[in-house]
This record gives sequence, C-alpha cells and structure tokens, in this order.
Amino acid sequence: MRIAIGADHAGYALKETLVAHLREQGIEVVDFGTHSPESVDYPDYARAVAEAVARGEADYGVLICGTGIGMSITANKVPGIRAAAVSDVYTAKMSRAHNDANILCLGGRVVGPGLAIEILDTWLRTPFEGGRHARRVEKIRQLEASCQPSP
Repeated sequence: MRIAIGADHAGYALKETLVAHLREQGIEVVDFGTHSPESVDYPDYARAVAEAVARGEADYGVLICGTGIGMSITANKVPGIRAAAVSDVYTAKMSRAHNDANILCLGGRVVGPGLAIEILDTWLRTPFEGGRHARRVEKIRQLEASCQPSP
C-alpha cells in the first residue's frame, strides 16, 4: 500500500506522527510536506496529494490542516477524489464503507495524535462495501463528469 500525505502548518505535527506510524507498519509513504511549522497555504498540499491519488500514484491520501475542512474542500475539486473530513472513528469507517473515500482529511487542531492514529487505522482497514453504495458512488462519478467544463 502506498499513502500520499500532506499538511499545512496547522497539521504539520500530526502529519509527522502519522508518517512515523504508517512507516512503522511497513506502509510506503509519499510525504508532500509541509516540512516545518512555518505558515503555508493548504490548497497547495491538498492539490498535490489529490492529484497523486487521482493519477494512481498512491492508493490513498491523508491530508491534515487545522480542521480538515479546507483540505477536504480543496481535494474534492480534483476529479476522481472523494475526500472526507473526519474527526471520529465511526465516520472514518463509514466514509470508506459507504462512500469509498480515497482521501482522509483530519484536523490537527481537532483530534489528538492517539485518536488520529485510531481513525487512520480504522479508515485504512475498512473496505468499501459495494452493493447499493456502489450505485451511489457511481452517481457521484457521473455528476462529476457532467460538471466538467468544456475545453
């Protein structure tokens, strides 16, 4: 498994914790930064991770900002991305099982490291259920395709 990860300054410390946790589990991590707590713009990191996931260069993505909301909004602008802002284990599980989320967004100012690890582990081990949910995810894909501007 290959995970693309990125954060802004508000998510930097939590990103470092999650990168170490993933690598301890033998999971390959592509770290798109930021690499310090200096102020940066979250859309730059959201775009880099989302595009890597959309191109198939990573199986999943993880994005961290202050709340996870800005990262989620930005990542969801990239076709093929289903980014979920999550702050508890149940929604982490449901975002994978029912929505086939391919990017997990966390808030470095919302969840602590212990809970973030629990959320991430749950998210990664939860498979997409398919069935009736596959039909709904397909409708999302169709909507996304129909809303693309003409060249």
